[in-house]
Amino acid sequence: MTQTIIRPLRSSDRPAWETLWTGYLTFYKTSLPSNIYDTTFARLIGEDSQDYSCLLAVQDDQPVGLAHYLFHRHCWRVENVCYLQDLFAAPHVRGTGVGRQLIEAVYAAADAAGAPNVYWMTQQDNHTGRQLYDRVGSLTDFIKYQRPT
Repeated sequence: MTQTIIRPLRSSDRPAWETLWTGYLTFYKTSLPSNIYDTTFARLIGEDSQDYSCLLAVQDDQPVGLAHYLFHRHCWRVENVCYLQDLFAAPHVRGTGVGRQLIEAVYAAADAAGAPNVYWMTQQDNHTGRQLYDRVGSLTDFIKYQRPT
């Protein structure tokens, strides 16, 4: 079995990160202009990367998955909370534990930052992802609303 290493994003990872993030966006049937890619990558490796971060799952020196997460204040807690914004595993590694390892690495980063709560959202029909999420998280009763565009 191939070993998976979870590590922080590096500036030299831009091409692989872009491929993975494009795969994530495609999964959710969306696309973004290049300036969003540039801004997001700069944030992930920039000075504010302690609050907005990316972990990569790497096998045989090739990134095969990513997790974007950020910390923010919360009115119901003294501690910050952690939002796991994006999680993606390349199709050829799905079902091998990469997603679980990325989530557990985000849990560890949240613990290290003193943020005991980690949360994320997914689409209701993401059945494959939800099988994992049901094992590593607790489904809440909240429904998401947003401002119309």
